[in-house]
Amino acid sequence: ELYRQIVEATQEAVIFAASDGRIQLWNGGAERIFGWSQAEAVGQSLDLIIPEKLRGRHWEGWSHVMETGVTRYGTDLLAVPGVRKDGARISLEFTVALIRDGAGAIAGVAAVLRDVTERWQRDRELRARLAELEERNPKE
Repeated sequence: ELYRQIVEATQEAVIFAASDGRIQLWNGGAERIFGWSQAEAVGQSLDLIIPEKLRGRHWEGWSHVMETGVTRYGTDLLAVPGVRKDGARISLEFTVALIRDGAGAIAGVAAVLRDVTERWQRDRELRARLAELEERNPKE
C-alpha cells in the first residue's frame, strides 16, 4: 500500500513495461506528462511515447537488454525525446530498473521519467545567444 501511494503521488512518470514492451503500470505523473490516461496506456506498446523515427533503435536496445539482462541506464541518467498524445515532442530524462520474476527471469522494465523540455529549450537558447556573442566579439 505504501509503495502504491508513493508511485501515485509522485509527479514523475512511473511506468512498468513487461518484457514484451507492453505497458502494465502507468501512474498519474505519466498521465500528466504524456497526456494518455491510465486506461488508454495500459496494455499498449511503449511506441505510444517513443517518436516514430527512434523506435527501431529503441527496440534493438530493448531486445539486447531482454536477452542479456544488462543495461547501463540503471545507474546513468538517459536523456531522450518523447512524444505526447497530442503529437508534441518533449525532452525526457529517466532511469530504469530491471524487474525480475521469482525464477530470476526479466519480467520487464520500470522507468521513472521527468519532463525537462523547458530546461532543454532554455539551454538551447542560451547556447545560441552565447554563439552569437562570441561571433560578434571573437577572442584574439
